[in-house]
Amino acid sequence: MSAPVRGRRLDPDARREEIVAGALRLFAEHPYAAVSTTDLAREAGVARGLINHYFGTKRALYLEVVRRLTTIPEVAVSELPPGTVDVRAGAAVDWFLDAVERHRGLWLSVGTGAAGDIDVDAILAEADEIAADRVLAALAPDAPDDPYRARVRSFFGLVRSASREWLVRGTLDRAGTRALLVDVLLSVLRRDSQV
Repeated sequence: MSAPVRGRRLDPDARREEIVAGALRLFAEHPYAAVSTTDLAREAGVARGLINHYFGTKRALYLEVVRRLTTIPEVAVSELPPGTVDVRAGAAVDWFLDAVERHRGLWLSVGTGAAGDIDVDAILAEADEIAADRVLAALAPDAPDDPYRARVRSFFGLVRSASREWLVRGTLDRAGTRALLVDVLLSVLRRDSQV
């Protein structure tokens, strides 16, 4: 992707989104410490002062990028294809794997739960709660909240581990990762499973 053209007039929300998109690209390719505010501004096609205006600090922008990467958006659920739970679960896992593949570096630094940063850990915990809500709403809307919520949150630990097996260790390929995640997700949601 190329950086946006500098000097275009955008409304504040669009400008903010453009900055986040640029930051997501940079943080997906480079560690936090290797990215400067000047780099972020250049990538977004804005003056450096706009980073501070919209986000306050590079750290605040980084945390917003982490939140965006790790939180399943409503649109990901609303755009699931109609069909059986199997079809919808497969589509949900495909959406996730596409996002992880696109932002591999950032996902490996924070999304796998290995960040060791109190702010990132809080974002991951919040993202897990939102994801549990959205997975249950999309794939098991009439499931009782407890124990299914705990089962879905537990599934996210496997998601992080399988991501490392695929992207770091190479012991799983994408197809194997997908098959594992879909099978386990369907098992987690199955009503006749032991709870």
